[in-house]
Amino acid sequence: MPNRSKRYVVKGWPLALTTLTVLTLTACNSSEEPAAVPPPPPHSHPAPESPSPSPSAADGDDVAACTDGNCEITVTKPVTIRLEGPDGSPTTLSVTEVGPNKIEYEVKSGNGRSKGGASGKGQGCLTVLRANGSGNSCGPLRGTRPAAQQDAVVIQATTSVDGTATLHVVSP
Repeated sequence: MPNRSKRYVVKGWPLALTTLTVLTLTACNSSEEPAAVPPPPPHSHPAPESPSPSPSAADGDDVAACTDGNCEITVTKPVTIRLEGPDGSPTTLSVTEVGPNKIEYEVKSGNGRSKGGASGKGQGCLTVLRANGSGNSCGPLRGTRPAAQQDAVVIQATTSVDGTATLHVVSP
């Protein structure tokens, strides 16, 4: 019995193979520029803090408002304030230096003398004058206000980033 296997000849296969080869080579050797890849977004950094102005003082910058022993003023330069001490003696508060986040001052009352100074954001000093002496404490004073104390004059000086300082003077 004769071998009658049927052979199927695909007449177009050489053409298909040639076409596939040409397409592959064209894709690999394409002269087209690749699609532009957008650059990565720049690293976002927080905007630098701009100095915020110090809060408005109740008495503005009126040094004379402190002569009665009760005031809240803003100072931008050295000033001298005369007021009555806890025992009625003349008292002098002299701000000797003011700058961004910095204040230095001296208080003279009767025979007593006290110096205070602070530097740094939100820093300040609290001085309590009594007839028999005084005390000083310096450190963080963010948003605090001094309270009146019996038989004492309380002075608080707080720094600000804008080069001003706030003085609070409280008497009973």
